[in-house]
Amino acid sequence: MIYFLALIPATALCIAAYFVLYLSDRSTGAFQKLGKYLGFWAFTLAGLVVLGAIFAAAHGGRCGDMREMHGMCGMHGMHGMCDVHERMHGGWPGESQPEATPPAPASEPNPAAPPR
Repeated sequence: MIYFLALIPATALCIAAYFVLYLSDRSTGAFQKLGKYLGFWAFTLAGLVVLGAIFAAAHGGRCGDMREMHGMCGMHGMHGMCDVHERMHGGWPGESQPEATPPAPASEPNPAAPPR
């Protein structure tokens, strides 16, 4: 639903493009040529805004998986940032985390401890 908000700037760009093309049609020389280029450029940007909203809706608003971002960390030399994320959050989303053994009460021996 929020992608319908992309129609607001696209509509504004189309209206601006229409006025620029209208005014360029009434002018002469270099201003006419510049106005036509600006008008078509504004229509192109409006189309790109709508296509971007459709693309974002098709991908669920996600740009990529955290694993993909982790792979990019190595590619761009950002190893330190990836290590910080793993330490803070205990791994990447979707990875199975080992279950922690709850500590035994003080009166009973710890069953997870190795035998002596």
